Amino acid sequence: MRKLIALFMLAGIMFVPVFANAQEAAADTAAQEEMAPVVEEPAASPTIIDDEIIEEEQSFHQVVKEKFIEGDPLFMTPVLICLILGLAVALERIITLNLSTTNTKKLLAKVEDALSSGGVEAAKDVTKNTKGPVASIFTQGLMRYSEGIEMVEKSIVAYGSVEMGRLEKGLVWISLFISLAPMLGFMGTVIGMIGAFDSIEAAGDISPSLVANGIKIALLTTVAGLIVAIILQLFYNYCVAKIDSLVNDMEDASITLVDILVKHKLTGK
Repeated sequence: MRKLIALFMLAGIMFVPVFANAQEAAADTAAQEEMAPVVEEPAASPTIIDDEIIEEEQSFHQVVKEKFIEGDPLFMTPVLICLILGLAVALERIITLNLSTTNTKKLLAKVEDALSSGGVEAAKDVTKNTKGPVASIFTQGLMRYSEGIEMVEKSIVAYGSVEMGRLEKGLVWISLFISLAPMLGFMGTVIGMIGAFDSIEAAGDISPSLVANGIKIALLTTVAGLIVAIILQLFYNYCVAKIDSLVNDMEDASITLVDILVKHKLTGK
């Protein structure tokens, strides 16, 4: 017990100078703060934030609608009609041409097998049950088989021209709208410029505000006509390329059919 008390007394003796020095240091610090002049920090200048106007992004449909109205519906409506009618004809042609596509190799194999097994009548049943211009040409050629190979060739050539005309049906209308749309746009351009010059003449002064509306109408109608022509031209070129492909298939398949018929006649099957 005595040892414990002695240890406490020794610890107190050791830490008393430390506490005394700490108190003196704190007192000196407080005195220095009182004696030092108080320097006021400048108040932070208020930050000025510019008001930003955040506009909602307009959709493509809204932009087109605004430009249509700004370009004057009187001039923009005929251009829009050309686009609608041209697209309608082009889509109809694309669907028809795709449905007219036939696997000629497969059809020729079926016709040859039918000639070998069932004769000309069996081959006619195969071609009649197959859709497309190639099958129709084959049917016409097989119907003239009894008249000789020369009549078969003439029949194929004649009916091939008919089928080609059917495939090209409607392309003239797409071509018309391709030519008509830019013309209508240019007409709006000319009328808009005439209106701008009339405004200048009436005011007797050249001011941007006077001619801006007329020039804007002129430019918008021109752009609209050119866009319509470009869109329809793409569809027109696709249709022409598809027709060329079908015509080439018809010609190649017709030559092969004649060779098959000659072979069938020579073998006497």
